[in-house]
Amino acid sequence: MQDHRRDLGKGFNWLGGATVAAKIIDFCTILTMLLFLSKRQVGIASLVLSIGMVVEACNGLGTSEALIQSKTISRRQVDALFWYVTGAAVLVGTLTLLAAPVIAAIYGMPGMATYFLAIAIKQPLVGIALIPLAMMNRNLQFERIAIVNVCATFAAAATRLALGAGGAGVWALVAGYSASGFYIMVGALLARPYRPRLRLHLSAVLPLARYGWRAATSNISEQMFKNVDYMLIGWFYGPSLLAVYRVAFDVAMEPAMAVGTLVNRTALPVFARASAQAADLTSILRWSLGKIAVLVAPLMAALVLAAGPLTAMLHDDRNSSYIAAATPLRFLAAAALLRVMTMLFSTMMLGVGRPGMAARLALATLLLLASAILLVGLTFQAETGIIAAAAIWLGLYPPVLLWATWILWRRWRIRPGALARAFAAPCIGIAALVLLVAGGDLLVGADPKARLALVAAATALIYAALFLWERRRAPLPSQ
Repeated sequence: MQDHRRDLGKGFNWLGGATVAAKIIDFCTILTMLLFLSKRQVGIASLVLSIGMVVEACNGLGTSEALIQSKTISRRQVDALFWYVTGAAVLVGTLTLLAAPVIAAIYGMPGMATYFLAIAIKQPLVGIALIPLAMMNRNLQFERIAIVNVCATFAAAATRLALGAGGAGVWALVAGYSASGFYIMVGALLARPYRPRLRLHLSAVLPLARYGWRAATSNISEQMFKNVDYMLIGWFYGPSLLAVYRVAFDVAMEPAMAVGTLVNRTALPVFARASAQAADLTSILRWSLGKIAVLVAPLMAALVLAAGPLTAMLHDDRNSSYIAAATPLRFLAAAALLRVMTMLFSTMMLGVGRPGMAARLALATLLLLASAILLVGLTFQAETGIIAAAAIWLGLYPPVLLWATWILWRRWRIRPGALARAFAAPCIGIAALVLLVAGGDLLVGADPKARLALVAAATALIYAALFLWERRRAPLPSQ
């Protein structure tokens, strides 16, 4: 158990710093890009990239997770897997190009098809990077992964900014997305050099491929889940309103997803080593949920309190504000914490060798979300529709989490009460944050900048208190 907790601590420290740095770079870049693009351009890019994320989920056909969780792996399997993954990536990229005109016709935007070239180019790049990244993850070389991610994110952000400032429009975002694949490939091969031998033995790939297909189903479902709202909102309400929704979604979800991605990437190889023992799984889950709650919950509460003044400060290239994003932002911020908790349960299922269970969870949430937003699109008009779509996210997760909790109890006898204690201190922190802001409102009045500064100061104070509380708790064992 001490080894598992030490691995979690090591991964969290290295990947934590890298993820926070990468997300700050990415987030600031995207907000800056709003100044160079119209709402319509942001909406078109959002549609292309959302479809691209689903396409990229096919990368490796789930064999990365198979490689990480496999107890033993031979060089013969690794070499065969490289060619299997690379060939699949080229095929996926080609199919993307063939489907682009059809997708553009569905949305009634013929010019959108050309942007899918960037999506197709990225697929073989991330395919080549899969083996070295998976091997570093398997060997818990978190520091190398961290360096690759930060450098690739910084380079991709610089590419986007340069193209945006140069007037590239939609291409600034989609080309930046493709460039990130190139930078990750170069970084991964430098951090973990790998020269594949030219041999493809199907028998060597089959055991990993069988697991991979089930894991890929989960990954594709997860990416569809992350992007189906963009696709449907863009279809029903057009690219300009999609841009408003996208800004609300990114501001609310990106910080939470940064923490969720960090915790999941740290926990996945540790879950794989836990051998599905209930005591170990309970400890890992409680540690991971505690990190999520401390890092995410106060920030989401702060976004709810500061949604109005924050969105009023964001403008497009015509100096038109994104204030219409304020109400959707409040709903999405409240839903963000529940979302990253659900992600953790899916990661645990993958780590302990239950990809089918993770796939069922992902498919269930996808179907619920897609059907609900489809109903919204058929029922609501314009700005009301994006508010209703945001509210769907908040209503989606309670039943999903109840189902996941039931699975944990039925399969591993993990009690909900043993996990709920991780949320005690963050809940107290949120209550204190609300009281501080309510008291401060009496002093600052209705000035939006003052209100934003008040919320920021109160949030910083709450985080300082929570981190002091964390330091007083028993530290992770050093050996």
